[in-house]
Amino acid sequence: MIDDCSVSKFDKNSLLDTSSPFFYYSTWNRWQVPASRSSALFTTKIASPTVGNGVEKKDSFANLQSALQMVATDPQISEGGRGGMFTATNSENRRVIPEDVRGRPTMKIVYVVLESQYQSSMTAAVKRINAGSDNMAVECVGYLLEELRNEDAFEQFKKDVEEANVFIGSLIFIQELAEKVTEVVEPLRDQLDAVLVFPSMPEVMRMNKVGTFTMKNLGQSKSVVSDFMKKKKQEDGSSFEEGMLKLLRTLPKVLKFLPSDKAADARTFMMSFQYWLGGSPENLESLMLMVGQDYVKPVIESIEAKGKEKVVMEEPVVLPDKAIWHPVAPDIVFENNAKYMEWYDKEFCPEAGIDVKTAPTVGVILQKSHINTKDDTHYVSLISELESRGARVVCIYSGGLDFSGPVEEYFYDAQGKPIVDTVINLTGFALVGGPASQDHKKAAQVLKKLNRPYMCAVPLVFQSFEEWQASELGLHPVQVALQVSLPEIDGAIEPIIFAGREGATGRSVPLADRVNLLADRAMKWANLRIKKNAEKKMAITIFSFPPDKGNVGTAAYLDVFNSILAVLKQMKSEGYDIGDAPMTKEEIMEVRFEKNFGSFIEHFSHFMCKSLY
Repeated sequence: MIDDCSVSKFDKNSLLDTSSPFFYYSTWNRWQVPASRSSALFTTKIASPTVGNGVEKKDSFANLQSALQMVATDPQISEGGRGGMFTATNSENRRVIPEDVRGRPTMKIVYVVLESQYQSSMTAAVKRINAGSDNMAVECVGYLLEELRNEDAFEQFKKDVEEANVFIGSLIFIQELAEKVTEVVEPLRDQLDAVLVFPSMPEVMRMNKVGTFTMKNLGQSKSVVSDFMKKKKQEDGSSFEEGMLKLLRTLPKVLKFLPSDKAADARTFMMSFQYWLGGSPENLESLMLMVGQDYVKPVIESIEAKGKEKVVMEEPVVLPDKAIWHPVAPDIVFENNAKYMEWYDKEFCPEAGIDVKTAPTVGVILQKSHINTKDDTHYVSLISELESRGARVVCIYSGGLDFSGPVEEYFYDAQGKPIVDTVINLTGFALVGGPASQDHKKAAQVLKKLNRPYMCAVPLVFQSFEEWQASELGLHPVQVALQVSLPEIDGAIEPIIFAGREGATGRSVPLADRVNLLADRAMKWANLRIKKNAEKKMAITIFSFPPDKGNVGTAAYLDVFNSILAVLKQMKSEGYDIGDAPMTKEEIMEVRFEKNFGSFIEHFSHFMCKSLY
């Protein structure tokens, strides 16, 4: 499987070469030490493109013990800040206070989100209102979900919610943190003027309150919203968030069955959801102005007392639920392959020097919220690197957390033939369900049908780039679970960290060396698929434990050498050049005692075991 060396000529350095078309990385490193960068399984080169920062340690066993102990003791490495576990991020970076209220009532908003891409848009929207609105001023503070693990941050969160008029939550899918949010917000729900919770766990969604609109019966027998979600799930297997998006599209049909006051409040909630999905400062400004003038008591009273007119909101500016996106396209998005390819192949590729006839095509899966909020620098960076290497790209997104639909719609041509040679998922999450409820069976079916290498790269979510770089533990354990382990169940490979989060602004920052590595790996995979079998180089590794020549190829109840023989015969029948590889079981067994092969396998196996135990 390793296109780097022949069966008969084993080169140990090739296996450790991250630039080779096939780069071996043991899942043991990710499962044994979920967040460790201080105990690489093999060498710094192995740790560097995945969960490590390439800090080489001489005593692997001691570092492994240290890392395990650090994980077990649940450390707070933040000193003086209000960061969450393994992170020193501070919600004060997301606090905006009006400089001059000018006699206007102040509406306080507290929001909790999984990732930080909304920080920049929320901050800009609040500043626009404070500078230009005559009806209200806004104080706003935001928390990343993981920050609530920190006791100081959690206490400040309680205080902020107690003083708030409006609470907003989104993508709250981590159970223990959902419970923390509910613990604080639910007792204060009646005193809050509005509670807006967008796709999250049911217990958090039930706290929604916009006038008479509520989701308190969500998940119970008497709930219009629940009934709609259940119906859509039965019809087409829609996830909760997909159901919410479909509810938005069918809103007029739903509202006509509600009393006028309830219809208005339900419409406000759905409009709020659309504004939130839009993600731009303009959309979020409209959301806050709408909720403030219609539901926040001090603002309503001030407008009435002064005889002022309410602001007429602009319609939400939203992208389609799914589409193809390119950073320099004249149209924002393309909703079908034909229009995209017409522009890309005929206009863009000739100007970019990309040979459409010979170029490999890389499919890229993106998170829509980063496009909405224009927090897309890390996406643009990778796309540019791929294209500079002569690749074509097809970049798709989904409005929900199920990317299987866009994959099946945009990664095939009109005849049903795949148009991509490899796929990179830049969301870092599972293909179906994201960080919420995964459907690995559905994901596996979609990926098996596509039958292309599927990489799932990792953007830092719960840490800033600076925090991750300084951390002895490396990648956050929750992120290891959500963005390494779960995608692997789908069939994802090579979880290369490629982007970080800038601490002060929350914006995504591409990590140049890792973006280059990711682009190189994608190109290797794409070219490997195109390459003829006879031109591919292969390596076969076998087990040896305890480390000794006599144990090379031992495995309980398995006929290792006949299995190797069967593989070699099958490879030969499929056109692989297996050179002078032995073609009998006995010859294969003899090879293990040859000096070059046997000594390397013994050394290689011994190194693995020493690193692990």
